[in-house]
Amino acid sequence: MRFTDTLERLRGGLTVSCQAYPGEAMRDPNTMAQIAQAAIVGGASAIRVQGIADIRAVADLPVPIVGLWKDGEDDVFITPTLEHAIAVADAGADIVAIDGTRRPRPDGRTLAETIAGLRAHFAETGRDALIMADCGSLEDAVMAEAAGADILGTTLSGYSGERPKTDGPDLELIGLIAEQCTKPICAEGRIHTPAHAGAAIDAGAFTVCVGTAITHPSTITSWFAAAVKEAGAE
Repeated sequence: MRFTDTLERLRGGLTVSCQAYPGEAMRDPNTMAQIAQAAIVGGASAIRVQGIADIRAVADLPVPIVGLWKDGEDDVFITPTLEHAIAVADAGADIVAIDGTRRPRPDGRTLAETIAGLRAHFAETGRDALIMADCGSLEDAVMAEAAGADILGTTLSGYSGERPKTDGPDLELIGLIAEQCTKPICAEGRIHTPAHAGAAIDAGAFTVCVGTAITHPSTITSWFAAAVKEAGAE
């Protein structure tokens, strides 16, 4: 592992997710790497990226890299299999983010089996990384902690069918996980303002991850465009 103090680097800090969807103008590893560098200048304590090429493009940056691989059309598509997780780790991720829900996985493994397989790979190769479980509910988080995850994310709250999609971050879920689990919580999902980020920490999050509101110009532009149009119609 590049950083022996990875968790301490994340504590009370901001992780910035640098992702672009397929077909978008910024869907390029070098572009994502440049955005990541700009986020670090602004104070990001970690960077989250999607895809093997993007992970490799940012692997040498001076902050922990949270890597994932979105693949497939099924419900479970965030680093959905052990093979995906191994590839993410081998590409240079300091933290491997995987689906942390209780839903069936494409390769038939359980979350516990996936985490155990990834740990075995680390033992064989001498490489190491932390494992983040992207959860959608309290039940997911409890299971993920028991399965051996190092970090519990609220990434999938509102998207896995177990909890409503809140307008902002799911502060209630953060509080519930903080009460029942001991692993660090990464608040992620619909954190659109600095006030949202602060509220997530107050609710019990160890760290906060923000993506769209910082690194997705198309969405940010649409917010302003809609506000201007609405004001003009009044």
